[in-house]
Amino acid sequence: MKKFAGFIFALVGALLFSTKAIFVKLCYAYPVDYSTLLVFRMFFSLPVYAGILLLPRYRASFEAITRKEWIQIITMGILGYYLASAFDFAGLQYITAGLERLIVFVYPTLVVVLSAIFLKKKIKRVEIYSLLLCYGGIALVYLSGDLDLQNTGIWLGSFLVFMSALTYAIYLIGSGELIPKIGSITYTSISMIVSTIVIGIHFLVQNPLQDLVVPAPVYGYSILMALLSTILPSFMIAEGIRLLGSGRASIIASVGP
Repeated sequence: MKKFAGFIFALVGALLFSTKAIFVKLCYAYPVDYSTLLVFRMFFSLPVYAGILLLPRYRASFEAITRKEWIQIITMGILGYYLASAFDFAGLQYITAGLERLIVFVYPTLVVVLSAIFLKKKIKRVEIYSLLLCYGGIALVYLSGDLDLQNTGIWLGSFLVFMSALTYAIYLIGSGELIPKIGSITYTSISMIVSTIVIGIHFLVQNPLQDLVVPAPVYGYSILMALLSTILPSFMIAEGIRLLGSGRASIIASVGP
């Protein structure tokens, strides 16, 4: 039952996360840049994450976090939802949402391989079969004709999205070590607040405040992206990691493309 619940959380979380690329491309139909979208996505999500930490149920685990764990959480927050999101949003300026999903979902392989190298976790046969099945499905994206190598921006966009996959893989591995100690809800809320602060600083350094004034549909898409592509899946993926481990959860999340 525990593994089944973890499977459902990881599956649904991945499906919801994947809608992010669609909302971003819809927003790019209007005059808006990636750092502005990052700010909208995170700041519309912030009240939920901050409110959770005020609840008595989670305050105790929040107050029990050690100095070492704080450093780890802050590092993971910067990697997972600042750098990974910034690379992804920047890459989507050059490539389609379908191709972005294709590239970013190399992260399950990165999680399994990096875990084997640095955490000495053995790669099980079922995980190899699962990855092969995933890439068989991903190969179908190529057959759709979504890949246009004549597009001069495709290489830059592909590189940026690959960096998103790499930083997100590192985040998942680190999360797999921290979530059992801190709890999935508390850990996710703190890491998302950390990333929101860093994204806010990024925006203030790069953009004038008037960039926050955008066409009305961008606000609407950003609110939907905050709810459906950020808040709900962030908790579901974290719970999937808690129940299954980062390797298995990431493989299940390959349904995303």
